[in-house]
Amino acid sequence: MDTQEVILREKLSDYYTNIFEEELIDEIVKVGFIEKIKSGNLMIDIGEDMTHIPLILNGVVKIIRKEKDGEELVLYFLERGDTCAISFVNCINRKKSIFKGVVENDMEAIFLPVEKIDDWLVRFKSWRFFIIDSYHFRLIEMVESIDSLAFMNMNQRVFKYLTDKAKINRDVDLTITHQQIADDLNTSRVVVTRLLKQLHEDGKIYSTRNKIKVLDF
Repeated sequence: MDTQEVILREKLSDYYTNIFEEELIDEIVKVGFIEKIKSGNLMIDIGEDMTHIPLILNGVVKIIRKEKDGEELVLYFLERGDTCAISFVNCINRKKSIFKGVVENDMEAIFLPVEKIDDWLVRFKSWRFFIIDSYHFRLIEMVESIDSLAFMNMNQRVFKYLTDKAKINRDVDLTITHQQIADDLNTSRVVVTRLLKQLHEDGKIYSTRNKIKVLDF
């Protein structure tokens, strides 16, 4: 076993050995590779060929959908133990990416070649369950995104966005600008600033320049 395979096996042992059977771990070690991507960089962009799928080891990735008019909307976040269910369909059908993945917190992931997806779905029960669970969780998150657009006012959307980020980052202290929030929620910075001030006065958050502490879940 070479050094790369040893490192891969060690990385997988932190989380994925409790999910995948040993034979699948062996396959991942043979064909996968580790990549680290810094915060603010793209994991994948809209229109790119999808040659590999990620198994997230550390960090957070923001998945964004771009509308026809060029406006962007955050769909959900990926964290440790996740993969992007949308990417599986694209990979199987050999289609280009329909979303953009931006790294929120420095990410480390094992990338797997797409040609292995079909084979593993047939051969490994744990892989099938993993894919089904991924679809399930991503579907719930997308439904929540639709609900927030359809039924929540902007004040509620901003607060939900902040609490979701606190949960995904496992930290109530967020370093984020008003413009970043506005971009993710497809609104204006002026509106976000006004709503953050209201949430601050209501005791739900404590807001200072580029810093927000979530106080009320």
